[in-house]
Amino acid sequence: MAVFLATQGAFLWAFVCILGGAFFDFFDGLSARLLKAPSPVGIQLDSLADDITFGLAPAMMLFCWLKPILGWWALLALLMAAFSALRLAKFNVDERQHDSFIGLATPANAIFWGALCCMPYAMLAYDWMAWALIGLSLFSCYLLNAEIPFFSFKAFKKQKIVIIGFLVGCLILIGFCVAKALIAKHIEFALFSGTACILWYVVLNLLLACVPAKKG
Repeated sequence: MAVFLATQGAFLWAFVCILGGAFFDFFDGLSARLLKAPSPVGIQLDSLADDITFGLAPAMMLFCWLKPILGWWALLALLMAAFSALRLAKFNVDERQHDSFIGLATPANAIFWGALCCMPYAMLAYDWMAWALIGLSLFSCYLLNAEIPFFSFKAFKKQKIVIIGFLVGCLILIGFCVAKALIAKHIEFALFSGTACILWYVVLNLLLACVPAKKG
Protein backbone atom coordinates (compact mmCIF):
# COMPACT_ATOMS: atom_id res chain seq x y z
CA MET A 1 0.00 0.00 0.00
CA ALA A 2 2.81 2.42 0.85
CA VAL A 3 4.51 1.78 -2.50
CA PHE A 4 1.25 2.30 -4.42
CA LEU A 5 0.38 5.47 -2.51
CA ALA A 6 3.87 6.84 -3.18
CA THR A 7 3.33 6.40 -6.93
CA GLN A 8 0.10 8.41 -6.59
CA GLY A 9 1.86 11.24 -4.78
CA ALA A 10 0.00 10.50 -1.52
CA PHE A 11 3.20 10.71 0.52
CA LEU A 12 1.51 11.39 3.85
CA TRP A 13 -0.62 8.25 3.63
CA ALA A 14 2.34 6.25 2.36
CA PHE A 15 4.24 7.26 5.48
CA VAL A 16 1.27 6.31 7.64
CA CYS A 17 1.42 2.83 6.10
CA ILE A 18 5.14 2.59 6.89
CA LEU A 19 4.42 3.55 10.50
CA GLY A 20 1.69 0.91 10.56
CA GLY A 21 4.21 -1.63 9.29
CA ALA A 22 6.62 -0.59 12.06
CA PHE A 23 3.86 -1.11 14.64
CA PHE A 24 3.07 -4.62 13.41
CA ASP A 25 6.77 -5.42 13.01
CA PHE A 26 7.09 -5.09 16.78
CA PHE A 27 4.31 -7.58 17.40
CA ASP A 28 5.10 -10.29 14.84
CA GLY A 29 8.10 -11.65 16.75
CA LEU A 30 6.30 -11.20 20.07
CA SER A 31 3.29 -13.11 18.73
CA ALA A 32 5.50 -15.94 17.47
CA ARG A 33 7.09 -16.29 20.91
CA LEU A 34 3.76 -16.17 22.76
CA LEU A 35 2.28 -18.78 20.43
CA LYS A 36 5.50 -20.81 20.64
CA ALA A 37 5.60 -20.83 16.86
CA PRO A 38 9.01 -19.40 15.90
CA SER A 39 10.59 -20.98 12.82
CA PRO A 40 13.50 -20.41 10.40
CA VAL A 41 10.96 -19.72 7.64
CA GLY A 42 9.29 -17.09 9.82
CA ILE A 43 12.61 -15.30 10.28
CA GLN A 44 13.14 -15.11 6.52
CA LEU A 45 9.55 -13.99 5.85
CA ASP A 46 9.94 -11.31 8.51
CA SER A 47 13.05 -9.95 6.79
CA LEU A 48 11.34 -10.05 3.39
CA ALA A 49 8.40 -8.08 4.77
CA ASP A 50 10.82 -5.64 6.43
CA ASP A 51 12.59 -4.99 3.14
CA ILE A 52 9.28 -4.09 1.49
CA THR A 53 8.11 -1.90 4.38
CA PHE A 54 11.41 -0.29 5.39
CA GLY A 55 13.43 -0.63 2.19
CA LEU A 56 11.30 -0.46 -0.94
CA ALA A 57 8.53 1.79 0.41
CA PRO A 58 10.72 4.71 1.59
CA ALA A 59 12.94 4.34 -1.48
CA MET A 60 9.88 4.59 -3.74
CA MET A 61 8.66 7.61 -1.79
CA LEU A 62 12.00 9.37 -2.32
CA PHE A 63 12.07 8.40 -6.01
CA CYS A 64 8.56 9.73 -6.64
CA TRP A 65 9.25 12.87 -4.59
CA LEU A 66 12.43 13.75 -6.48
CA LYS A 67 11.47 12.59 -9.99
CA PRO A 68 9.76 15.86 -11.00
CA ILE A 69 13.09 17.62 -10.35
CA LEU A 70 15.74 15.03 -11.25
CA GLY A 71 13.91 12.98 -13.85
CA TRP A 72 15.10 9.39 -14.11
CA TRP A 73 18.25 10.18 -12.11
CA ALA A 74 15.91 9.87 -9.14
CA LEU A 75 16.07 6.09 -9.69
CA LEU A 76 19.29 6.20 -7.65
CA ALA A 77 17.01 6.46 -4.60
CA LEU A 78 15.90 2.86 -5.17
CA LEU A 79 19.36 1.63 -4.20
CA MET A 80 18.14 1.96 -0.62
CA ALA A 81 15.86 -1.03 -1.17
CA ALA A 82 18.79 -3.20 -2.25
CA PHE A 83 21.06 -2.09 0.57
CA SER A 84 18.21 -2.56 3.07
CA ALA A 85 17.88 -6.16 1.86
CA LEU A 86 21.62 -6.67 2.37
CA ARG A 87 21.42 -5.16 5.85
CA LEU A 88 18.52 -7.44 6.84
CA ALA A 89 20.30 -10.53 5.49
CA LYS A 90 23.43 -9.65 7.48
CA PHE A 91 21.30 -9.13 10.60
CA ASN A 92 19.89 -12.66 10.31
CA VAL A 93 23.34 -14.26 10.39
CA ASP A 94 25.18 -11.82 12.69
CA GLU A 95 25.38 -13.11 16.26
CA ARG A 96 26.58 -9.73 17.60
CA GLN A 97 23.23 -7.94 17.25
CA HIS A 98 21.18 -9.36 20.10
CA ASP A 99 20.88 -6.17 22.19
CA SER A 100 22.34 -3.58 19.80
CA PHE A 101 22.77 -2.99 16.08
CA ILE A 102 25.77 -3.02 13.78
CA GLY A 103 24.75 -0.48 11.18
CA LEU A 104 21.62 1.66 11.04
CA ALA A 105 18.41 -0.34 11.49
CA THR A 106 16.06 -0.32 8.49
CA PRO A 107 13.00 0.98 10.44
CA ALA A 108 15.00 4.04 11.56
CA ASN A 109 16.12 4.68 7.99
CA ALA A 110 12.55 4.32 6.74
CA ILE A 111 11.17 6.79 9.28
CA PHE A 112 13.87 9.32 8.35
CA TRP A 113 13.03 9.26 4.64
CA GLY A 114 9.30 8.68 4.99
CA ALA A 115 8.84 11.76 7.17
CA LEU A 116 11.13 13.85 4.97
CA CYS A 117 9.17 13.02 1.82
CA CYS A 118 6.01 14.39 3.44
CA MET A 119 7.49 17.88 3.35
CA PRO A 120 6.12 20.35 0.76
CA TYR A 121 8.00 20.80 -2.52
CA ALA A 122 8.78 24.37 -1.49
CA MET A 123 11.49 22.82 0.66
CA LEU A 124 13.39 21.97 -2.55
CA ALA A 125 13.86 25.56 -3.66
CA TYR A 126 16.95 24.70 -5.73
CA ASP A 127 17.83 21.64 -7.82
CA TRP A 128 21.06 21.13 -5.90
CA MET A 129 18.96 20.33 -2.82
CA ALA A 130 17.42 17.37 -4.63
CA TRP A 131 20.90 16.17 -5.63
CA ALA A 132 22.02 16.60 -2.02
CA LEU A 133 19.20 14.30 -0.91
CA ILE A 134 20.28 11.68 -3.45
CA GLY A 135 23.78 11.93 -2.01
CA LEU A 136 22.35 11.60 1.50
CA SER A 137 20.39 8.52 0.42
CA LEU A 138 23.62 6.92 -0.79
CA PHE A 139 25.22 7.76 2.56
CA SER A 140 22.30 6.07 4.31
CA CYS A 141 22.99 2.97 2.16
CA TYR A 142 26.47 3.00 3.64
CA LEU A 143 25.20 3.49 7.21
CA LEU A 144 22.81 0.54 6.87
CA ASN A 145 25.74 -1.83 6.36
CA ALA A 146 28.59 -0.01 8.13
CA GLU A 147 30.49 -1.67 10.96
CA ILE A 148 29.31 1.07 13.30
CA PRO A 149 27.50 0.20 16.56
CA PHE A 150 24.04 1.73 17.09
CA PHE A 151 22.39 1.40 20.49
CA SER A 152 19.04 -0.31 20.97
CA PHE A 153 16.45 0.17 23.68
CA LYS A 154 17.10 -3.47 24.58
CA ALA A 155 20.40 -2.30 26.10
CA PHE A 156 18.75 0.25 28.40
CA LYS A 157 20.46 -1.08 31.53
CA LYS A 158 23.90 -0.93 29.90
CA GLN A 159 23.47 2.47 28.25
CA LYS A 160 20.92 4.16 30.48
CA ILE A 161 22.50 7.64 30.38
CA VAL A 162 22.90 7.60 26.59
CA ILE A 163 19.35 6.43 25.94
CA ILE A 164 17.83 8.92 28.40
CA GLY A 165 19.85 11.70 26.76
CA PHE A 166 18.59 10.56 23.37
CA LEU A 167 14.96 10.56 24.55
CA VAL A 168 15.31 14.03 26.06
CA GLY A 169 16.72 15.30 22.77
CA CYS A 170 13.80 13.68 20.92
CA LEU A 171 11.25 15.40 23.17
CA ILE A 172 12.87 18.77 22.45
CA LEU A 173 12.87 18.14 18.69
CA ILE A 174 9.28 16.89 18.69
CA GLY A 175 8.15 19.91 20.70
CA PHE A 176 9.88 22.28 18.28
CA CYS A 177 8.40 20.58 15.19
CA VAL A 178 4.89 20.43 16.64
CA ALA A 179 5.07 24.11 17.59
CA LYS A 180 6.20 24.93 14.05
CA ALA A 181 3.30 22.89 12.64
CA LEU A 182 0.78 24.72 14.81
CA ILE A 183 2.14 28.12 13.84
CA ALA A 184 2.31 27.30 10.12
CA LYS A 185 -0.89 25.19 10.26
CA HIS A 186 0.80 22.38 8.32
CA ILE A 187 0.86 18.86 9.80
CA GLU A 188 3.90 18.08 7.63
CA PHE A 189 6.15 20.04 9.96
CA ALA A 190 5.03 17.88 12.89
CA LEU A 191 5.93 14.75 10.91
CA PHE A 192 9.39 16.22 10.28
CA SER A 193 10.09 15.37 13.93
CA GLY A 194 10.57 11.78 12.72
CA THR A 195 13.39 12.86 10.42
CA ALA A 196 14.89 15.12 13.10
CA CYS A 197 14.87 12.40 15.79
CA ILE A 198 16.49 9.81 13.52
CA LEU A 199 19.12 12.36 12.49
CA TRP A 200 19.82 12.99 16.19
CA TYR A 201 20.05 9.20 16.72
CA VAL A 202 22.58 8.82 13.89
CA VAL A 203 24.71 11.79 15.00
CA LEU A 204 24.73 10.58 18.61
CA ASN A 205 25.83 7.07 17.60
CA LEU A 206 28.53 8.39 15.28
CA LEU A 207 29.86 10.53 18.15
CA LEU A 208 29.81 7.53 20.49
CA ALA A 209 31.68 5.47 17.86
CA CYS A 210 34.47 8.06 17.97
CA VAL A 211 34.90 7.69 21.74
CA PRO A 212 37.64 5.15 22.57
CA ALA A 213 36.32 2.07 24.35
CA LYS A 214 37.42 1.62 27.96
CA LYS A 215 39.99 -1.12 28.41
CA GLY A 216 39.44 -3.83 30.96
